[in-house]
Amino acid sequence: MIYFLYGPDSFRSRQKLNEIIEGYKKVHKSGLNLIYIDAREVDFKNFYSNFKITSMFAEKKLIILKNVFLAKSVKFQEEFLANLKTIKELKDIVIIYEDDAVDQRTKFFKELKKKVKCQEFEVLQPAMVAKWIFAEFGNKGIKINADANALLLSFAGNNLWRLSNEINKLANYKKNGIITKEDIELLVKPNIESDIFKTIDALASKNKKEALALLHKHLDNGDNILYLFSMIAYQFRNLLTIKELMEKRKSLSGSGLHPFVVKKTSYLCGSFNLDQLKDIYQKIFEIDSDIKTGKIDAELALDLFVSQI
Repeated sequence: MIYFLYGPDSFRSRQKLNEIIEGYKKVHKSGLNLIYIDAREVDFKNFYSNFKITSMFAEKKLIILKNVFLAKSVKFQEEFLANLKTIKELKDIVIIYEDDAVDQRTKFFKELKKKVKCQEFEVLQPAMVAKWIFAEFGNKGIKINADANALLLSFAGNNLWRLSNEINKLANYKKNGIITKEDIELLVKPNIESDIFKTIDALASKNKKEALALLHKHLDNGDNILYLFSMIAYQFRNLLTIKELMEKRKSLSGSGLHPFVVKKTSYLCGSFNLDQLKDIYQKIFEIDSDIKTGKIDAELALDLFVSQI
């Protein structure tokens, strides 16, 4: 039997993989026939030889095959497909595991999709992440109110690995009662991307005081100023891309950005005209160059940039 687990949400795909492994261990307690293989390190012949080894415990093997799409041998995928029918008919179980998006245009992917059991793990949209947060707290016997849930999602984004860590931290802190916004503000550090978007929102609203306060909060926490500036550049580049598509009345999907990013960015586009965004982006380029050549202090440059928007 062959299963294919893949997709950019590595938290949920890893969770599924662990469920399969734990289920296998309950039946086959020795654990000696649980085999991990990285296709970046072996060829197909080495992988296939595992099926020929007889177990002294007469157990099924569970073989976790990782990184087939990055295989060491260019023939690995070709040889796997040539032996696909035989492998499926064996009593052993093979899990093809990819903890990221894969190239779905390849023959290998298309054949797997048609002939084996597949499960794709896409990144959850914010509404689904909010439900996931409620469920994770519920599994720990703890409640979180809606405002705190929204703030946690805002601070940590849809990174389930980080959210899982934050949920564990909050659950250990507050073993009884309901998690509130105050608990989130006390224990969870906002990610930079979240605050940069708030900064640009503040600039769009002509609230330069709030924009500066948000940026200086990160500087006070020791965050790298050049990274902050690169995130500002990234957000304004997205704004410029979306605005140009809007002006040309073209589909926003042509931006190549994630739909969630498109939705958030489109909301801000109404606060700037195209020429303003071009001027701002040019200013960012010039300031970045001045910082890197030592013509201006980085923190001063950041303050001047905000004051000139």
